[in-house]
Amino acid sequence: MNVYKQVNSLHRDYTSYIIVFFRVLLGIFFLFKGISFIQDSRDFENLIAPISTILGGMFIFHYVAAAHIMCGILLIFGLLSRWAVIAQLPILFGAVLINFIGEYDSTNLILSSYTLFASLYFLFYGGGNLSADHYFKLDEK
Repeated sequence: MNVYKQVNSLHRDYTSYIIVFFRVLLGIFFLFKGISFIQDSRDFENLIAPISTILGGMFIFHYVAAAHIMCGILLIFGLLSRWAVIAQLPILFGAVLINFIGEYDSTNLILSSYTLFASLYFLFYGGGNLSADHYFKLDEK
């Protein structure tokens, strides 16, 4: 029983750091992806060409770029993590589906699928113990 308590204690201590690492990594990815969309707007327009007539290309461009940058910053600090992920979900579902509507690119499909699954994890788990959400929740008590 003593070994079980030690293993459980190690799990609780180090799992927080691993989860925070992946949350910050996801936030950095969103931030850089938003910046790259702004810098290479022609590539982004070509990427969303199959659905740009349906939803309006400029609206999609501005929503995706702004959401990636804002939500990336929020995820890096762990502030409003679940809300940031909720804002990203329509973009990520669209990123997965655009591979089937337009030109199929396996690299984009794998990258968007991994990002979607990581975002769904943080939607249910939250920011973790080392986040601004957790800090402010403790501050209220």
